[in-house]
Amino acid sequence: MNRIVPVVLLLAAAQPLFAQAPKSSPAMANPVVGSARPVYEIVKGYLTKAAEQMPEENYAFQPTPEVRTFGQLIGHVANAQYVFCSAALKEDDPHKEDFEKSRTSKAALLEALKASFQYCDGAFMKITDAMATEPIKLFGMDVTRLGTVVLNVSHDFEHYGNIVTYMRMKGMVPPSSQPRPQASGG
Repeated sequence: MNRIVPVVLLLAAAQPLFAQAPKSSPAMANPVVGSARPVYEIVKGYLTKAAEQMPEENYAFQPTPEVRTFGQLIGHVANAQYVFCSAALKEDDPHKEDFEKSRTSKAALLEALKASFQYCDGAFMKITDAMATEPIKLFGMDVTRLGTVVLNVSHDFEHYGNIVTYMRMKGMVPPSSQPRPQASGG
């Protein structure tokens, strides 16, 4: 029961964004899976912008020896996305590289992050509402395909929270706190 509550809250939070989807959009063809997509797009934007915004020299920043560097966080998110989204697609993880350990440069980690988002974009496009409740095993838990992509979004937001802290420690304003562009009114 307590695992259902975050999913319900996530889907409820996405409804205003979902309501704005064009009637012919994939979200309307699969409204259950489509309702999770806007929240995924939000965290995708935040993580990508944060990774782009952080200067190269701060990719090695580590607040304490016990925690990951900024770059390792980006690598970890990229790795995890392949795990979650391949599970949701019932595929083998297509990428076996451990980005957290193998890549250190900003360019290489950004490339890995963007590729992992592209792979997860495919999961959101391929999983239909009819497939959404199919059971799968993930980390020994019984979940659904939809639950797995929602867990991915939750995991992304968890680590975006870490990234916000790292950015604040470096005197930076994270993407989620930056002013929104004003809509041009006619």
